[in-house]
Amino acid sequence: MARLTSRQRKAMPSGDFAGPGRSFPMNDTAHIDAAVREEKFASPATRAKINARARAAGVNVGGDGNVFAEHHKATQV
Repeated sequence: MARLTSRQRKAMPSGDFAGPGRSFPMNDTAHIDAAVREEKFASPATRAKINARARAAGVNVGGDGNVFAEHHKATQV
C-alpha cells in the first residue's frame, strides 16, 4: 500500500474519505482495496459510502451492490 503520511492525510479534502471521522482514505487503489476489505465490518451507511466512492473511482460493482476490489479499473483516484 502506498504510504500516506500524516501531513498528506491532513491535506486531503474530506470528500476523499469514505468513513466517519476521516477514516478510509480513498486516494489510490491500494487504499480503496483496504477500505473494501474492511467494509464488511462497517455500518450500512459507511458501507454505502465506501461502495459509492469505489464506484466513482471506476471499480466494478456486482449485481448485489458489493464492490469487487480485484477488478479495479482506476490507478489513481
